[in-house]
Amino acid sequence: MRALIIRHDHPSHAGFVGMRLAERGFDAHDVTVVPDERFHSPDVRFAFPRATDFDVVVVLGAPWSVYDTATIGTWVGDELDLLREAVAADVPVLGICFGAQALSAALGGTVERASEYELGWHRIETDEPNLVAAGPWYQWHFDRFTVPPGGREIARSTVGPQAYVVGRSMGVQFHPEVTPDIAAAWLAHGGAAQAGELGLDVDDLRRAEAGARERAAALVDGFLAEVAKL
Repeated sequence: MRALIIRHDHPSHAGFVGMRLAERGFDAHDVTVVPDERFHSPDVRFAFPRATDFDVVVVLGAPWSVYDTATIGTWVGDELDLLREAVAADVPVLGICFGAQALSAALGGTVERASEYELGWHRIETDEPNLVAAGPWYQWHFDRFTVPPGGREIARSTVGPQAYVVGRSMGVQFHPEVTPDIAAAWLAHGGAAQAGELGLDVDDLRRAEAGARERAAALVDGFLAEVAKL
């Protein structure tokens, strides 16, 4: 089976989620929307593959906002079209952070600036712990989404929804994929300065959390079995 992995920026990759998909026998096809040299000017043009060429689509996070087209340009509209195409064709989507926000926006939900940020390791309230555990999960976001029409919220925090299911697709606000090297890359590409401005402990944002890989694997397994039904 083939998995399309949409990476928006070069410091990010599928991490623990990608590892579990490989363990489950998926052949991953990674694409990166914004190349290294355009990280600070991400309004590039990008030709997305067709969602229907894959058995599952995984959409990762991004350091930008879905609604900030003045910064990221037209590719976000093309990405939303891909997500609508995937859902209409019954191709399962796993959206992570920006990916969950994009999936919501594609299906009629909204994305907006959150009333407060969530950075670092946080626990969440979950209705279905066998699918989405309480965590702790790694968070790095300033925006929040609404659950799209027809979707079902399955987890939340005081900031807003943390996970939802819609058809054979699922969106999560947190980052199950995060490995220590991903966290280090985010910190090196502006995250450390951002955290410092917020008065956060950079070492805490860099630290590994026991059981993170196992929780990510369980989330992938639950998504595949209970949501995507693959």
